[in-house]
Amino acid sequence: MTFTDFMVHYGWIILCILALLLYKFILRVFFGMVIVPESSLGLVTKKFTLSSENRMPDGRILATKGEAGFQAKTLAPGLYWFMWPWQYSVNLSPFTVIPEGMIGLVLSKDGDEIPTGRILARKVECDNFQDAVAFLDNGGQRGRQTAFITAGSYRINRFVFEINLVDQTLIKESMVGIITSMDGEPLSHGQIAGPMIEGHNNFQDIDTFLKNGGSRGLQPQVILAGSYYINTWAVQIEEAYMTEVPIGYVGVVISFIGEDGVDVTGESFKHGNIVSRGQRGVWVEPFGPGKYALNRYTMRIEQVPTTNLVLNWANARSEAHALDKNLCTITVRSKDGFPFNLDVSQIIHIPANEAPKVIARFGSMNNLVSQVLEPTIGNYFRNSAQDSDVISFLTTRKERQDSAKAHIRAVLEEYNVNAVDTLIGDIVPPEALMKTLTDRKIAQEEEKTYETQRMAQEKRQGMEKETAIADMQREIVKAQQSVEISQRTADSVVKKAEGDATSLKLQVNAEAEATRMRATAEAEATKLRAGAQAESTKLNASADAERISKTGNAEAEKILAIGKSTAEAYQLQVSAMGGDNFTRFKITEEIGVNKIKVIPDIIINGGNGTDGSMNGLMGLKLMEMMGDKKKNEE
Repeated sequence: MTFTDFMVHYGWIILCILALLLYKFILRVFFGMVIVPESSLGLVTKKFTLSSENRMPDGRILATKGEAGFQAKTLAPGLYWFMWPWQYSVNLSPFTVIPEGMIGLVLSKDGDEIPTGRILARKVECDNFQDAVAFLDNGGQRGRQTAFITAGSYRINRFVFEINLVDQTLIKESMVGIITSMDGEPLSHGQIAGPMIEGHNNFQDIDTFLKNGGSRGLQPQVILAGSYYINTWAVQIEEAYMTEVPIGYVGVVISFIGEDGVDVTGESFKHGNIVSRGQRGVWVEPFGPGKYALNRYTMRIEQVPTTNLVLNWANARSEAHALDKNLCTITVRSKDGFPFNLDVSQIIHIPANEAPKVIARFGSMNNLVSQVLEPTIGNYFRNSAQDSDVISFLTTRKERQDSAKAHIRAVLEEYNVNAVDTLIGDIVPPEALMKTLTDRKIAQEEEKTYETQRMAQEKRQGMEKETAIADMQREIVKAQQSVEISQRTADSVVKKAEGDATSLKLQVNAEAEATRMRATAEAEATKLRAGAQAESTKLNASADAERISKTGNAEAEKILAIGKSTAEAYQLQVSAMGGDNFTRFKITEEIGVNKIKVIPDIIINGGNGTDGSMNGLMGLKLMEMMGDKKKNEE
């Protein structure tokens, strides 16, 4: 296929492609078309103007009224005509984007001159710097601007405005932001910080701050924890910890700013001015425990303990408050020329309402210790030691401690300090003197020991003597008691024997009487039975009367004969043995027959000599009889 054939068949396609490629060029050249995309804006530069009078004023770099040069007005996204390329050039610029957590500080390259003495251009109405024409027409000033733009997208003319991104100002917890202004009125004479200005929203509206008379330099106000839109060209921020007054303390405020106040303590206090709150000087009202947002450059907090405070004059001891870290053991010299050391502890208390006076007088607690307490206590004990020797000082320690307490209390009351107590700690006399005193004391104690031992020995000897006497006395008493016991035992045995004899005698008599009565009863009974039988026989059988009569007579004669023979036998026995012996014999016979044991196994001799032998024989006989009877029974 030839070129001609190719053009015939595909020429229209080539023309369409060329038209598509050249339509922008054609429209731009012949119709002045300009297309600004949605994400950009057009920065216009006018190359020339036909009017010779339409020129920009001297010092200006941005045209606001159609002058040749950089145009203040920008092209928003869209389609524009008659922007001929030989007269206008359009540069596409992206939108200005301020991210979250940042702000945009604006530097203007055009505008009016900033007045002498100022470093920041004041804010003018210009739609957040998106309307450069309004900025220039409303008196916008060149240089760093007090106004800034926050997070978002803006159509900023980069020919005139330069944007600097900075982070938001963040103040952390328990911190404060100390402000130093870079612009404003000069500070008043004699002041180190500017006055209190209201209405600037924690220095986020620096134009209001300047408008209301804010001064450059250190500011008395601080900002608390949080995030702020702060123009760092206008103010500098130093982050510092909040001022803390711990429990057990008060904070005396020393202000370096404010008007000169009138002393509220009157003429009696001549050691410094104590003023009302807000004035320059020591404030009469201290701060209680807590945290305070204070500017450490404009005021200072002097912490004063309100609890009992212990200060030690000792080399190896210091309290946690460290006010006594420079105090040491006091070296004194006695009247007899011996140097010795002693430790002292002083307890003081400063009332809360007296704390401002203490600070106004001394400036700090360390000055109170070094200027008053240290010389007062040290000199008192040095003077006290010179009036006494070492031994007397040691022995009168309590009295000297009480005297020191009273003296130091009187001195400290003049300085608005309460002395609670003064305590003397270790007293270290010279070693040579201590050795002499120790040897002397040991000798005295040994002498006392020897004397005590001697007295103990004497007491021990006396005790042993008394113990021996007591032991002998015990034996004597024991022997006497043994004799008395033996005597009483013998008397008891005699009494018992007499009692046994009397008992036996009574028993024998009783048995004899019983035997007699039984005999009488038996005789009577026999007589009655005989009479009854005789009567019965007589009544029952008359036939047998004679037989019975004879029989009864025979029986009667028999009984009579027996009775007579018995009586005669008893008579003979009584005659032969005696009445008493016969009675004893019969009683003994009855006891043996009835197995009655009436006498003990031990034979007791009688009390009289008349019947003792007989009694002994009867006893032996009875024992023999009883022994035989026992064998038979076994």
